[in-house]
Amino acid sequence: MTLDEAAPVASAPRRRAAGDPVKALLHRHRALCERAVDPLEIAAGLEAQGMTDRTAARFRHRDVFSLAEELYARTPRGDEPAAPSAARPCDARALRGFGCALLPGALALGAGAAGMPFAGPAAVLVTVAALVWPGRPGRAAAGRFPYAVLLLAAAAVGWAVYRHGTTLGVALALAAAPGHLVGAVFAARARSRLAGSRALEDFADRARPLLFAAVLAFGAAAAGAAALAGTPLGLAVPLAVLLFLTRLLLGHGAPRGPVAAALALALVPTPLAVPAVASGLLVHAVLALSRASAHARP
Repeated sequence: MTLDEAAPVASAPRRRAAGDPVKALLHRHRALCERAVDPLEIAAGLEAQGMTDRTAARFRHRDVFSLAEELYARTPRGDEPAAPSAARPCDARALRGFGCALLPGALALGAGAAGMPFAGPAAVLVTVAALVWPGRPGRAAAGRFPYAVLLLAAAAVGWAVYRHGTTLGVALALAAAPGHLVGAVFAARARSRLAGSRALEDFADRARPLLFAAVLAFGAAAAGAAALAGTPLGLAVPLAVLLFLTRLLLGHGAPRGPVAAALALALVPTPLAVPAVASGLLVHAVLALSRASAHARP
């Protein structure tokens, strides 16, 4: 065999490797692909690790969703097919969560009607637990539980109730149940729109209006709670929206730093501090919650 005849044989493995770029990617993300219950899980995981639709073009795919479908199809699995994520039934955890969300309003109204002096502090504690507690709507944040963020939220609510009166705490407590419902609906609708999207930009365009609708719906519910409690809307609604955004961001695995900074700035004793901070956190939420990776299953 001549040198010219041997050269193609020696270079053949190199050409095969270059001709199958997805194989190397599958090996690199094997754990993600094996535990995914559908291609959407893989797409969200790839985006969380920095992949974009432009990057997917290097693997001969038009977008991350198309690449994820191939990775999912090429991942070896057991004999039993994976249960589709949409078929997960609502369990007792959801009912317990809604029951806990109803508790702050009931306790605040009962304590207020009975003239108990601890109505304000009690409302602060249970409101922070129910309105800010992240739950598991989408992708739980990795690492330890965000105790520092919850303490800052308690400080912000307690400081506001101390300055403006017990009725503010009652209004926030009454808003806990609507916050739970709106957050759950947002998570479910975002997941549904993720399933109907074909590109990361497409999902972002679908998710942003959904987030604005959720914030508006909760703001209306918070305004109703403020009217029922007899506290000014300008005090209750911005703080309630700040807590609601905190819940969404924590529950969907967003970085805690911006959330903690917003809650710390809410302690500044100026009338415009809380509305300004809530507006800034809304901008951060639009950027964070319009990512597919924020809506992967925990």
